[in-house]
Order: sequence, then C-alpha cells, then structure tokens
Amino acid sequence: MTGIAGTIEVMKDADALAARAAQIIAGRVATATAPYRVVLSGGSTPRAAYQLLAQQDVNWGCAELFFSDERFVLPDHKDSNYRMVRDTLLAGGKVEPRKLLAIPTDQTPQSAADRYDEMLRQQYGASILEEGVPLFHLTLLGLGDDGHTASLLPGQPVLKERERWAAAVPEGRGEPRITLTYPALESSALIIFLVSGAAKRDALAQARGGGLPAGALKPQGEVLWLVDAAAAGEEDQGYGF
Repeated sequence: MTGIAGTIEVMKDADALAARAAQIIAGRVATATAPYRVVLSGGSTPRAAYQLLAQQDVNWGCAELFFSDERFVLPDHKDSNYRMVRDTLLAGGKVEPRKLLAIPTDQTPQSAADRYDEMLRQQYGASILEEGVPLFHLTLLGLGDDGHTASLLPGQPVLKERERWAAAVPEGRGEPRITLTYPALESSALIIFLVSGAAKRDALAQARGGGLPAGALKPQGEVLWLVDAAAAGEEDQGYGF
C-alpha cells in the first residue's frame, strides 16, 4: 500500500511491539553513516523500546537525536520527553549519540519553537526542504486516541502550518507544547508509527485512511505501522511473535 496507509505489522502485544521497534531502530543505526538523524517520540510504547535499545551493543556514534515534540516543562519534570529519553535510552551508557538535540523549554513557548526551528535548518544545511533530501532518516511517532501525533492536536492552528518546521502549541492540553510540523515530519526517509491498545483502534483505522491529524501527513518516504493485536482488532489471531 502507498501513502499514509503504509505497511502494517501486527504484533501479539505491547511487549512484542516494543521489541520489534527496537530491532528495526538498532538495525538501521548499526548500518548508517553520519549524520543519521533520528526523531524520538514520547509515550509508554516508545519508552519500552528505548529500554530495550539501551541494553544493545550498537554504535550510536553516527546518530543525531531529535524530538517530535515536548511539553513546555523543566527538563527534570516527570512529563518531560527529554527526561524520559535520558532515563531510558541514555541511562545505561551504551547509547552515546553524535548529538542530542532536545527542544528548549525556557523563556517562552514561542521563543523555544523559534530556536528549535532555526536549529533544524542549521542541521539540515538549508532553510528550504529539498525533495529527495530528507530532513530526518528515521522518525518514531505515536498515535493518540484522538488521532494526534507529535503535538499536532485536533483543532489547533498548528495543523495549518506549512512554513515552520517547529511551532508552539499554546492550547489544546494542560500545558503549552512545542512540536515538529507537518513539513518537517513529512521530510523523513522512514516514519515508524507505534500503536498499542484497543483504545487506539478507531484512530488507527481513520489515520491510515487519511483522517485525523495523523492521517493528514503526506510522507515523502516509507511508512511502517507497528501495531499490537488489540489496536488492530485481532486479539484472537494467535500471533506467535
């Protein structure tokens, strides 16, 4: 299948999903050359994948790590995506990336978004995205029950942003957020969506059909949906992996 539908792999449960995600990411990083730009996402399913990756003997020296979005909280706050990555992926000392480019959360959400936007352009080496030259090589994303991905939240102005690569999302959740925008996320050689749980079943079907914020992505590269049986509605299929 083509477009946002992409390719789907159904795992028996969340543990198998995290293991498969870790396997793919480790394999890509192990064979990559610098700079290999990876976008990390927050959430419980990526957390489990990061914990597995932290235990593997893979050379991350080629990798530059970015974030899909961030809550506008201090780096040590319990809800910080940066803190989650620090405490999982980076905790064991085996993962030593070439660069770790966290989203700033000081001053104001708008100034933080401005700085991350400029930093992305500096790392890309140009201020305009070129077709066939992806901003990111691997982008890891989740899917909310309401169909959001990163912090592209339903009903928010950021869904119409086509010029910026990073933008502030001041409303829509309990705290302001900074997120990568559609143009930035679409400029990925590979997007991996991680989707777990029966509560995501509706959103998964709509997003793969082009609906909801996640489904509005128009990826330039490959799309892989890693989904557990509960999200896929296939709990009784007897998956053996």
